Amino acid sequence: MSNSPSENPTVDEAPILHVDLDAFFASVEVLDDPTLKGKPVAVGGGGDRGVIASASYEARRYGVRSAMPSVIAKRRCPNLIILPGRFDRYEAYSRQFHDIVRDLTPDYEPLGLDEVFANLRSLRRLNVRPLSAAAELRRRINDELGLLCGVGLGRNKLFAKLASKESKPTVVDGRLVGGAGVVWVSPTLERQWLAELPVRALWGVGPATAAKLQKLGLHYVRDLAKVDEVTLAGHVGAAMASTLVAYAHGEDKREVTVDRVLKSVGHDQTFAKSLVGIDAIVEAAKGHAAVVARALRSQHRVARTITIAVRFDDLTSVSRSQTLSFGVDDEYAILAIAEALLQSIDIHNSVRLLAVHASSFLERDDNNVQMTFGLDPSSSNAREQAEAISRERQVSNEALRDAVDEVRAKFGKSSVGVAAELGERGVEIATQRGSNAFGPESHQHGE
Repeated sequence: MSNSPSENPTVDEAPILHVDLDAFFASVEVLDDPTLKGKPVAVGGGGDRGVIASASYEARRYGVRSAMPSVIAKRRCPNLIILPGRFDRYEAYSRQFHDIVRDLTPDYEPLGLDEVFANLRSLRRLNVRPLSAAAELRRRINDELGLLCGVGLGRNKLFAKLASKESKPTVVDGRLVGGAGVVWVSPTLERQWLAELPVRALWGVGPATAAKLQKLGLHYVRDLAKVDEVTLAGHVGAAMASTLVAYAHGEDKREVTVDRVLKSVGHDQTFAKSLVGIDAIVEAAKGHAAVVARALRSQHRVARTITIAVRFDDLTSVSRSQTLSFGVDDEYAILAIAEALLQSIDIHNSVRLLAVHASSFLERDDNNVQMTFGLDPSSSNAREQAEAISRERQVSNEALRDAVDEVRAKFGKSSVGVAAELGERGVEIATQRGSNAFGPESHQHGE
């Protein structure tokens, strides 16, 4: 479905660009270790509870794909090499990727580390042609970073993203078929896709929504175009129904948003061995709180809302949140709230996953931290007492917290630590999205 070379749209015809790096995490691992080139490589959790986050095209030939449980991936590809992931390296490559996009236009919107939307309208006065700009962007990413990507162009975000996916290589019957690299969705191609695409191809339609739509007999985008929005809302909700009907008619009003605001920071961990009892869960929460606190301080922010989530071995999940009257960025302050929230949950089963998240951000300054503290002896409410403890620890730990951060910034993150961070190999600092980001590791990898 690539375009004819004679087609050369203007910026008005193709104002939105979407670029998506190919197999990003896995590709970075191969770049850093050339001995992996040509081998089936995946990044993810290698243990029984792990999931695949990224798979090389060599691995995809065996049917390995992202979000697949690692046990299934290894069954499909016994020689699969599963690496745990190194977000510091991915973030470094991502920054360079964003710099290259910024050279094209400052009007861009990152989606995660490996995707970007860009608004090309500002290039109109420079007489830039979108197809030429997209090809040059792709060339620079390959030449300067060693990474391949797909680039899509369209009149809105919907078609630009569909086009970038279409531009990429695909695996057909175990054989890798190269992609066009750059695809523009012309009006003719728009009509063709709206008539032929399955509903699963639309943005935001995951397996659960697709299953609901298929039960209603809605298998293709063309089917959605014939459905009454009110009727559809009864099955997928009003907001989703409105979005799907608009997409089915080729409409997408979302703008490219520069400087997207980060809404939350958090740390999730799936445990190799499930946790039993509240004491073990609170102990694990200590590490989570420390990771979240460091992430907040690195962004010079405090958070007013702390959220915890647990997933049990029966795969049921429970979450709790508390919003404070002040901001926190101290691990012990965050832990006080997290522990109170955990105590409010009926721990009826062993826990396989624990998450601690912070949101409702404020810029870090003295005005955003309440400077009085102490327990209210008249309060019998556990959450109120936890908030008082949190406030006290946020204020009383400030000098130590800032001193440790300053030393780590100058001499490295493992140069100094508190007692809780001391392990057999010295100071051991857990990181946000660390080595267990995709599930616990096994002790063996494919060769």
